[in-house]
Amino acid sequence: MQDRLQDFIHFMMVEKGLAHNTIISYERDLKRYLQYLQQVEEIQTLNDVSRIHIVHFLAFLKQEGKSAKTVARHIASIRAFHQFLLREKAVDQDPSVHIETPHMERTLPKVLNFKEVELLLNTPDETTPFGIRDKAMLELLYATGIRVSELINLDLEHVHLTMGFVRCIGKGNKERIVPIGNIAAKAIENYLHSSRSKLRSAKHKTEALFLNHHGNRLTRQGFWKIIKKLAAEANIEKDLTPHTLRHSFATHLLENGADLRSVQEMLGHADISTTQIYTHVSKTRLKDVYAQYHPRA
Repeated sequence: MQDRLQDFIHFMMVEKGLAHNTIISYERDLKRYLQYLQQVEEIQTLNDVSRIHIVHFLAFLKQEGKSAKTVARHIASIRAFHQFLLREKAVDQDPSVHIETPHMERTLPKVLNFKEVELLLNTPDETTPFGIRDKAMLELLYATGIRVSELINLDLEHVHLTMGFVRCIGKGNKERIVPIGNIAAKAIENYLHSSRSKLRSAKHKTEALFLNHHGNRLTRQGFWKIIKKLAAEANIEKDLTPHTLRHSFATHLLENGADLRSVQEMLGHADISTTQIYTHVSKTRLKDVYAQYHPRA
C-alpha cells in the first residue's frame, strides 16, 4: 500500500505540479487513511477497499472531533488517490465514487481595516536590517495580495521595480503578474540597497528575495512568527493569520470600486466564486457602517 501511495505522491508532484504544501497535506491524510485501513479494518490490499470502509474512516475522524473542513479535505485526498489507482489499473473499482462531501458553512475571512493595516505596516523598526526587511515584506503583501508561500518563494529576478510588477508562481505552478504600488516598490528598493547584503550569508549564496538571520530563504514558519510579533507590538487585537493582508488587499480593492475579475486575476483564483467571498465581506462591513451611523438603524 505504501508503494502505491508513493507512486501517487510522485504523480501529483511531477504530473500535476501541485504546490509543496498541498503535496504534504495529501501525503499526511492518506498515510492516516491507509493506517486505519490496515490496523482497524484489517485490509490487506487496496483492491479490497469498499465504500463502507471509507464511510467508517470518515466516522472515525468525526469521533475524533475533526471539523467538516478537515473531513472534506480527507475525502478529496481519498478520491484523488482511488481515481489514480483505477487509472493505473491497480484496482478494479473506485469505492469513493458515491462518498458525499459534508456541508460546510463558509466563514468570512478576517480582514484589517485601513487604519489597522497602516498601524501594522508602520510597526517594523526601520533602523535595523530585519525591520527594513519586515517593512518590505508587509508592504509587498498588502500591495499585491500574493500568498505567503508565494512571497517566500520569490527570487530577485521575480521583482521588476522599474516596471512596477512582481512575477510569482501560484498554485499548480501557474505564473501570474501582479502590479506593485510605489510605496511597496520603495520599501523593497530600500531593503535591496541597505539591508539584504547585511543578511546575506558568505557560505550559502541564494537568489531568494527575502532572507532569514542565517542568510537563507525565509520560511513560512519564520514569517508567521514575524507577523505575530509585529501584530502584538502594534496592539492589534484581531487574530491574524498569514493570509490576513491578502484578505485585506482584496476587500479594500472591492470596497474602493475594483471589478471582481481584476481582483480574481491578481489573487490567482482559478474560479471567480472563490473571489466572490470578498463581496460578502464588503456587504458585512457596509452593514456595520449603516448600524453605526444611520439615526434609525
